Amino acid sequence: MEKRVLIAVILSIAVMYGYSVLFPAPKPAVQPGKGAQQAMSSAVRQPSAAVGSVIPNIPAAPITAALPEKDVTVDTDLYSAVFSSRGAALKKFTLKKYRVTATAGAPQVTLVNEDVPTNYTLRTVAQGFTLPADAVYSTNAGSMHLEKGATGTLEFILTTPQGLTFRRTFTLHADSYEIDLNEQVGNGTSVKQEGVLQLIEKTHVEPTKGDSRFEAHGPVILTDNSVQLLKVTDLAKGAKQYDKGILWSGYADKYFLSAVLASDGSIANVRLQESQNFVEDVISSPQLSLNPGEARSIAYRLYFGPKDLDILKAQGARLDEVIDFGWFSAIAKPLLYSLKFFYKYTGNYGVAIIIITVIIKILFYPLTFKSYKSMKEMQKIQPMMAKLKDKYKDDRDGLNRAVMELYREHKVNPLGGCLPMLVQMPIFIALYRALMSSIELRHAPFILWIHDLSAKDPYYVTPLVMGATMFIQQKMTPPTGMDPAQAKMMMALPVVFTVMFINLPSGLVLYWLVNNVLTIAQQAYINKLLKE
Repeated sequence: MEKRVLIAVILSIAVMYGYSVLFPAPKPAVQPGKGAQQAMSSAVRQPSAAVGSVIPNIPAAPITAALPEKDVTVDTDLYSAVFSSRGAALKKFTLKKYRVTATAGAPQVTLVNEDVPTNYTLRTVAQGFTLPADAVYSTNAGSMHLEKGATGTLEFILTTPQGLTFRRTFTLHADSYEIDLNEQVGNGTSVKQEGVLQLIEKTHVEPTKGDSRFEAHGPVILTDNSVQLLKVTDLAKGAKQYDKGILWSGYADKYFLSAVLASDGSIANVRLQESQNFVEDVISSPQLSLNPGEARSIAYRLYFGPKDLDILKAQGARLDEVIDFGWFSAIAKPLLYSLKFFYKYTGNYGVAIIIITVIIKILFYPLTFKSYKSMKEMQKIQPMMAKLKDKYKDDRDGLNRAVMELYREHKVNPLGGCLPMLVQMPIFIALYRALMSSIELRHAPFILWIHDLSAKDPYYVTPLVMGATMFIQQKMTPPTGMDPAQAKMMMALPVVFTVMFINLPSGLVLYWLVNNVLTIAQQAYINKLLKE
């Protein structure tokens, strides 16, 4: 199939240039000071339309002569984009507000950076229509700088020797990472034309080693009412095809996303495939049918920007679901919103984490008090437990029945001491996902040596102190009569947790450290109350 398409493209190019040599088109009359592009634009300009809508009476347009490739740069406060007239595609896209590392003067994050025309992204090819993949479009657009609140439009036009006119219009907004794309095909021939437009989003998959944003990356698509997160290795065995309820499709790493969003059902199907260190997202329109003189339009919304929860949510189409908060997303999202709320007043996400930890500790204080009281009660019945063990040393079933009876008699819950830990685990996991997945905490400094709360502590100070606080906390916990093996296991937990937390985000370690310090203070206070 791919060979046939390649042969068809080569033959189409040969026919186009052969036709141009044998039958050169007459030059259109233009007013002095106007370029060929302006004459062509006035000849075929039509209003944009919804998917499949008919725009009648397309005037015959002049055939586009061979043109040199031209770059058009669009500069805003948010990003810088470079479009090429070859394929009317995007060759570079740089985010101005984000740096590769937290180091001062680090280069800005670049989502697209290609010099080879076949690797440009957002090119359009066609099935059924004759459209050379590497054709140079004409454009009268020049480089532009969009001030705050401004909108800019880039228009690229190509007319083939067969009489088809392709118009690609990009509308860019100074205050948004969203770009509107309208694709129009007009039939200037004398026969009916049918075909499909395919928008190709192409992403390089050889990320810089050591860059934390590439810890997780791959194609992602919302189809059939669910988000599909894939790895590049998933495509090694063959392309993936999707055709049910597609809202958007794109490529994401840990913190950034490039995606194509459907507009009024403009995405009929998507094919994800790997090709020579690139992932190709082939996005097909519905079938288009054009009578002579008619034109049809397909509209998309494009997004090249950060995986910021608020920004993504504002795009609609459930784009915010590209952030994977795991099983506890119902907890993770409110935690993240709470962190952002306190950040507005503190200007420091580390301080916001401390405030959240204090609030959580206060909310769970009644449960913590009940747990410590249960452990104290367990401590009181230890002598009775020892007698029962001597009495039923050869009868395990009898011992179990007697112990349960003792618990009921003294109203003791042996699992009461575990409840605070069990209840906090979902919060811990949710906060872990929030810290790991949210760009809000990327490169967010705390104090002194901690310059990035989403990265590990470079000097391992906080995890070591956290391990020490766990050890103190265990020493203050009332003994509950566990056997020596269990006691040794519990004493080893601080070491195990310290090793586990060594390479985790320092923001998460900060949460657990502050939680331990507050727990120690609570234990001292509760022990004093229970003695009274």
